[in-house]
Amino acid sequence: EAGQVVHGAAPPVQSSGPDGDCAILLGYSDGARACNRVRPPGGGGYRDFTMSEYQYYEFRAIDRPLAKKEMEELRAISTRAEITSVSFTNTYHWGNLKADPDVLVDRYFDAFVYVANWGTRRLMFRIPRKAFDAEVAKAYCDGEQFSIEAGKDHVILTFWSREEEDWDEWTEGEAWMPSLIAIRDELMRGDLRALYIGWLATLDADECDADECDDDGREPPVPPGLGSLSAAQSALAEFLRVDPTLIEVAASGSAGEPPTEPSPSDVSRWVKGLPEAEKEAYLLRFLAGEGDLAIRAEVSRRFRESTAPKPTRHSPKTEGRTIAEILAGREALVEAREREEAGRAAEERTRREREQAEARSRYLEDLAGREQSAWEDVETMIARKLPKEYDRAVALLVDLRDLAERSGHASRAEARIVELRRSHAAKRTLIQRLDEKKLGK
Repeated sequence: EAGQVVHGAAPPVQSSGPDGDCAILLGYSDGARACNRVRPPGGGGYRDFTMSEYQYYEFRAIDRPLAKKEMEELRAISTRAEITSVSFTNTYHWGNLKADPDVLVDRYFDAFVYVANWGTRRLMFRIPRKAFDAEVAKAYCDGEQFSIEAGKDHVILTFWSREEEDWDEWTEGEAWMPSLIAIRDELMRGDLRALYIGWLATLDADECDADECDDDGREPPVPPGLGSLSAAQSALAEFLRVDPTLIEVAASGSAGEPPTEPSPSDVSRWVKGLPEAEKEAYLLRFLAGEGDLAIRAEVSRRFRESTAPKPTRHSPKTEGRTIAEILAGREALVEAREREEAGRAAEERTRREREQAEARSRYLEDLAGREQSAWEDVETMIARKLPKEYDRAVALLVDLRDLAERSGHASRAEARIVELRRSHAAKRTLIQRLDEKKLGK
């Protein structure tokens, strides 16, 4: 069962995991905390925790600040968390958050990031229903790694990444929220690229290659601009461990530009056409503290819907690619790049070999002008009876042999080397080095 201690030496301490269920039990031994073999939060098999665990929780309130009472409620959950009017942050090395993140997001916060050193990562966004089309988003969700929950007032998106093979990786979580938080604003602006990235994260290429997934399943609509991701979207792909090659292949089916902020003149003309009662309603909601970002997103959505070009009548609907086609495209791109890399490596080897051959030729030309003195140098080196001098002598003999082969006097050089071996036959260290280079044999 989740949370069961397989072995341990002391009464366990129970704490809840990021799913809100009993996920880890820890034991004490000789006054020191010892981590036993447990099942980590987020699912997966049992793990031997040979180091202290690391769990990072960060929640953000965006549309409105937390009230004093709400901050007090959060403080009752954790006495050591860093709590401000817009955030709740805590790091755990022994234990877990004593609350369900789903509940905290539903009640208090608009964004949540979770990172654990056994590889689990989680990202959540709470978005006002009026500012986000939940029905469109459902086409991208699989209900497990990427899910959507639509409530009365909000829609909650949840992205998961579970890398069980790398469960003991130590990934700091502090940098993720600043990198990812802009995703929420982009989604509220109608930019669906993050949803498509979330869908790509649900694909397991290894399983699909093994015919264990629905190869005939089709991709959801490919949003425009997938080939040029924003900084936040690139961070999301990294957070969810989506293969960049997979994104590149998927982007080949993306056309057009992503939604951008409208020009001031366009907005001005549109606002002037709104009924006065609607303008007053928006202003009153803003003054009541409903949340300027939420109101802005809602108005922006109305603007986009009212100014969007009408689709061409009777235009055929393009059917998305199958999962098998996308994965096959990825494999083809990987193989093509491997061939390109192999070609570049071969060209580089050829270049280096040519440069080395040219340098060798210049050296032998120089050696030809002092060949006789080089033979004398060999004798001088050998006479010193030192291993390093033997190495230098043998290296020079190799050069003299190559020079002789190049000039057509190989037999003469070979004869001199044979005579040298005979005269120094008692020097076993030297003879061994000559044998290694096949000199005089």
